[in-house]
Amino acid sequence: MTSTQNNPAIALTIAGSEATGGAGAQADLKTFQQLGVFGIVALSCIVSFDPKQNWNHRFVPVEAQVISDQLEAITAAYQPDQLDTVKIGMLGTPLTIATVSEALASRDWKNVVLDPVLICKGQEPGAALDTDQALKREILPQASFVTPNHFESLSLSGMDEISSVGQLKEAAQRIYDASGATVLAKGGVRLVGSEAVDVFYDGSVLEVLSSPKVGDVAVSGAGCSLAAAVAAELAKGASALDAARAAKHFVTQAIRSRLGSHAPFDAVWQGAS
Repeated sequence: MTSTQNNPAIALTIAGSEATGGAGAQADLKTFQQLGVFGIVALSCIVSFDPKQNWNHRFVPVEAQVISDQLEAITAAYQPDQLDTVKIGMLGTPLTIATVSEALASRDWKNVVLDPVLICKGQEPGAALDTDQALKREILPQASFVTPNHFESLSLSGMDEISSVGQLKEAAQRIYDASGATVLAKGGVRLVGSEAVDVFYDGSVLEVLSSPKVGDVAVSGAGCSLAAAVAAELAKGASALDAARAAKHFVTQAIRSRLGSHAPFDAVWQGAS
């Protein structure tokens, strides 16, 4: 029997495990696989919803040394000529952020896609604020592409309100000016109208990406999958704008084919594409 050595594009996600399978590292790996990319994960935390407490988050961080050990093994196994793309999801604590920041800075990455989870549900307000500030200070400056949702766009842009496409455009431009990272600011279901609108801005090209809304409620895993799809397309060599367009289409299909459960939220299904 003969064997064939394949050389697919490779992408790493540093993210949390979400026990129901709809979001986090699980969503990232499904997205990578569906888009033909070999996916690798370093777990940063474990999140499980509590069905006895209104499905609130139960958040457990992975020890910093364990995160460091994972990243050491990954970067030793896959040198920069193989692995140059990383997607950052939920990190969750300042110590985790410091650990990941150090690992990122120790290697040249072509693509660092940040899904800027600024507030980790399940944390005390003070801890959440510390995490928010640490992410902005230590991870955002290393990002090459950032995918903020409505709340995160408000926080990163410093704006008081984003209720129109015009304001979402302004937010994307402000975030780019502050970070230097290409921005895909997500309006999603939060903006009034029949279209789910996102705004792409890379310092020169400003483009509105829209598709008909599928319901009026956010679906679990949509944001994770969007950022992971951007990372997958970049790993395959796409331009930033083409990656954003492809990711928008991919996630729209995943939302249309959402999966229901006994949890009070639906999850995207990446296998629809």
